[in-house]
Amino acid sequence: MRTLAVGDIHGCTTAFDKLLEAVELRPEDKLITLGDYVDKGPDSKGVLERLVYLHKNYQLVPIKGNHELMMLDAFNGRDNNNFWVNVDGKYTLVSYYNNNNQDSLSNIPEQHLIFVQHHCLDWYETENHIFVHANVDPDLPLHKQSEHDLFWQKIYPRPSHYSGKIVVCGHTSQKDGCPVNMGHQICIDTWACGQGWLTCLDVDTGEIWQTNQKGKLLTGHINNCSNVSIN
Repeated sequence: MRTLAVGDIHGCTTAFDKLLEAVELRPEDKLITLGDYVDKGPDSKGVLERLVYLHKNYQLVPIKGNHELMMLDAFNGRDNNNFWVNVDGKYTLVSYYNNNNQDSLSNIPEQHLIFVQHHCLDWYETENHIFVHANVDPDLPLHKQSEHDLFWQKIYPRPSHYSGKIVVCGHTSQKDGCPVNMGHQICIDTWACGQGWLTCLDVDTGEIWQTNQKGKLLTGHINNCSNVSIN
């Protein structure tokens, strides 16, 4: 069984489909997606459709990102100033465009909202790794982490988590397309929604796959990101 982590997808279905094809996902694999499925990219609807399917048919462990939190706030009436829509939510709404009700929140199907609200986790932990969207306070257990750290805090040099586990995260986009490997923490948000790549990491072997919206594929190792092969 492989444990595969995927960075921020942000509506990039072409890259996500190519990535799933490249890793040749198997029923016994555990696929951990690190949040930010919606906004910025062109097809948030398509990404959520794929994730709902994977959750039903494979061992998907989906984690919430800050963009899912903003979307849920909008639906639950906690976004009085339309912050989500005015920032990046407009791209998500466009992907659900309906001629009868154009860019309304009501176009998003209940199945997608249920997936985000009830199936996406705040964090996930294995024997050797912690998976989270943004960051963790190294001195606190996971159930005591703040929402700010879990969903909003950019990565910066911090001591390792007291558990000794490696933290795998997204959120802090790497504009050069290379994951950040600090040993005790790995960030695999490599700017799929910009000019970068969508990254998948095999956390046990260090193997990485990277795809983009042009359908290109790179393969390599987390310890040597700049030395990749083009397929």
